[in-house]
Amino acid sequence: MSLTFTFDPPVTPDLRDGVLDLWTDVSNAGGSVGFVPPVTREDIRPELLKHLTGMAEGRTRILVGRDAEGRVAATAFLALNTHRLMTHWLWLYTVMVHPRHQGRGYGRDLMSAAAAAARTVDGIEAIRLTCRGGLGLERFYESCGYKEVGRVPGAIRVAPGDDRDDVVLLLPLS
Repeated sequence: MSLTFTFDPPVTPDLRDGVLDLWTDVSNAGGSVGFVPPVTREDIRPELLKHLTGMAEGRTRILVGRDAEGRVAATAFLALNTHRLMTHWLWLYTVMVHPRHQGRGYGRDLMSAAAAAARTVDGIEAIRLTCRGGLGLERFYESCGYKEVGRVPGAIRVAPGDDRDDVVLLLPLS
């Protein structure tokens, strides 16, 4: 079984709720997606609304992976740069695979699908992303072709006394 990926699917209540459930489940499983567990759907909803607003304004696009049952199982948001000197690359944000699907290669599939989606965006030459250090995420992204290009020590405070590096990675698309 594999996931079926769709770039820029219509935003329906099913999609919105599926992404909200995914984000909540990933966060509560310890995923590095902007929250520290425990969280509820209501904790995450304002951040999802920011992403959806960016989509409505044409600044953000979404890639969704659905499992065999049609449930949202993976997502990544692609955010376009608005700075006129940086429109040749985009940001990849909120990269998630549902915990029940981890360990099956779906993360690698998601990253490949994200690169393929970015290649369809006019003028995009690279993808940039950041991740929280200390979890081994850098190794995963590097295995997908990304290269670490920067690191800010202690930039992410997960809890008092638990600061993590903010790691910047880049994937050239050519």
